[in-house]
Amino acid sequence: MGNIGLLGYSILEKIKIILPELATLPNDECVETINEIKLALHKVSPMKAEPVDCVLWVSSDNIQANDYNPNIVAPPEMRLLALSIEADGYTQPIVTWLDNGQREVIDGFHRHRVGKEIPAIRKRIHGYLPVTTINDERSDRGDRIAATIRHNRARGKHHVDGMSDVVLELKRRNWTDQKICNQLGMDPDEVLRLTQIQGLAEMFADHEFSEAWEIDQ
Repeated sequence: MGNIGLLGYSILEKIKIILPELATLPNDECVETINEIKLALHKVSPMKAEPVDCVLWVSSDNIQANDYNPNIVAPPEMRLLALSIEADGYTQPIVTWLDNGQREVIDGFHRHRVGKEIPAIRKRIHGYLPVTTINDERSDRGDRIAATIRHNRARGKHHVDGMSDVVLELKRRNWTDQKICNQLGMDPDEVLRLTQIQGLAEMFADHEFSEAWEIDQ
């Protein structure tokens, strides 16, 4: 067994004993049981601080999109993503935040859509989606927004109007420019520009303007 010690070998043999029994369970019960086993292993894993250490299969009905993602995928890229998942399967989990049994998408909004909206794929994965769970301390909405933006920006993807909405919301949540820079990987000039895009529009939102200039005679 290579480098597996005697104790490790013993544990592995014990696990192998239950595998045939797992295979006899109905799909939903089998998935639930495997998830519980993964969670138990995750608790003792040396990598338990890393969300990717524990990928679970969760009913897509229990996963909801967030309302602040500024990442927009054009139709051709969306079709390519669907083709990729159809041909290669899910190679990346959807990053989620868990609250009272419901999950909100932090990253993987479009992977989430494909699994829900493409009938052949939804059937193949039995209505489930692969998810990881963001660390518990990231529960504040501002922290979740920042996590989504970091995932998007790390791939070089974000939409300017959506980003300006995000920056303005974080400012309303009393985030300083410095905190926004640190958490979203921006520089001060970028924060200023994005604030101005929505800030100016918001400033004049309640003003009425005439349709044309009138010149006094």
